[in-house]
Amino acid sequence: MSTSAHLPAEAHVPADAALEGGTVTDRLVEANERYAAGFRDPGMDARPVLRVAVVACMDARLDLHAALGLELGDCHTIRNAGGVVTDDVIRSLTISQRALGTRSVILIHHTNCGLESLTEDFRHELEDEVGQRPAWAVEAFRDVDQDVRQSMQRVRTSPFLLHREDVRGFVFDVTSGLLREIDPAA
Repeated sequence: MSTSAHLPAEAHVPADAALEGGTVTDRLVEANERYAAGFRDPGMDARPVLRVAVVACMDARLDLHAALGLELGDCHTIRNAGGVVTDDVIRSLTISQRALGTRSVILIHHTNCGLESLTEDFRHELEDEVGQRPAWAVEAFRDVDQDVRQSMQRVRTSPFLLHREDVRGFVFDVTSGLLREIDPAA
């Protein structure tokens, strides 16, 4: 198992942490204590140095900072299931741009995404199970390229965003680590 490039090896949490006693959360808190022991305030502002916001899937296989050559403080990172542009992503991007100075938006979906195997029936199944339908859409998709285009369009047409001209979308290949840019007009 690989360790995070941003944590010292001694702060790494083993995959079988819950089996060693305590919970995974207990192990994460312990790792944080080790991290904090050597932590020094970098003296950074909340404004990203590169003035960019990255919207990506929450998939654990995506190490965005490593894949994009980013350092602490370079960007705002907004993640959700699928990396789709939802109302909450627009909210975060609006704050990122209007209050914290970002100007560019990069959207990153990926190959073999779990949302490709779901449908909106997932909401109905939840409703059957718990007695209430979620207010949110699953945002499942079958064509990752088309979903990136849809997300780019949502950003480019949002009246809340000041900077909509530098919006680019990509698909990250989880087997090669390469980004493939998506043409918004294709």
